[in-house]
Amino acid sequence: MKRLGPELKMPKFKGGETKVPPFLADLYHDIRDRGLLPVIALIVVAILAAPVLLKDESDKASAPPAPPAGNPGIAGASAKTLTVVKSSPGLRDYKERLRRREPSNPFRQHYTGPVLQGSQLNEASTTTSTVEEGSSSGPEAPSSSGGTVTTTTRHRLIFFSFAVDVRIGKVRTKPDGTLEKSEPEDREKVLAPAALPGEKTPVVTYLGLGDKGHNPLFMVSEEVSAVFGEGKCVSGTGRCQLIELEPGIPEIFEYGENKVRYKINVLKIVPVVTHKS
Repeated sequence: MKRLGPELKMPKFKGGETKVPPFLADLYHDIRDRGLLPVIALIVVAILAAPVLLKDESDKASAPPAPPAGNPGIAGASAKTLTVVKSSPGLRDYKERLRRREPSNPFRQHYTGPVLQGSQLNEASTTTSTVEEGSSSGPEAPSSSGGTVTTTTRHRLIFFSFAVDVRIGKVRTKPDGTLEKSEPEDREKVLAPAALPGEKTPVVTYLGLGDKGHNPLFMVSEEVSAVFGEGKCVSGTGRCQLIELEPGIPEIFEYGENKVRYKINVLKIVPVVTHKS
């Protein structure tokens, strides 16, 4: 048989030619002199035997425990499969769920507040308040006959409107140039809408309280040609149409062809009861 490739030959070792490295020789002599050769031998044996011992322990742990010989029923029960049963609890009885609650009316109004209406243009300002009547210290009060009388509490709704006390003066110029002054006239609790000084001479018309300054608001007649004073013009550019008058500060209005001057002074604002319910 013909060989392919070069022929391999084993090396020949002669006695005395194999030499141990000096490092290993020194280490061996040092361990022998210290008496550590038995300890190292035990460590090597333990390293080699550890995998075998660990494998035996794992095999014992993975094996299922054998059933006890005295109770054969347990072995038969473990071989059976488990059965899953569907649970259908359903709804609980409403009487049990709501036994600690009382029925309530969902359409009953629970919260109420005071009704406040501010004055607007051509509308009298109105305020409401609640007055309690017939209240007593307890639910029952003794009567003269020895029995008890039950008292109840009634709530009344009272509507208020803001009126004004005004003082009106008049100054007229006669044909000869002299001035004719009339005695001032006081009007008390004038409610809106009211023409001042009257329906025949509507110099201004009281409309109620203004929204911002809460001062009396007056509508100025078209017959007024001039206005003198510190009143605040709310509406109007070339001619003032709406004006607010502060109490205690008079305002003069020049009215009509004869230039009659009317001095209007708001004395105070008075709340007046307009309606009760």
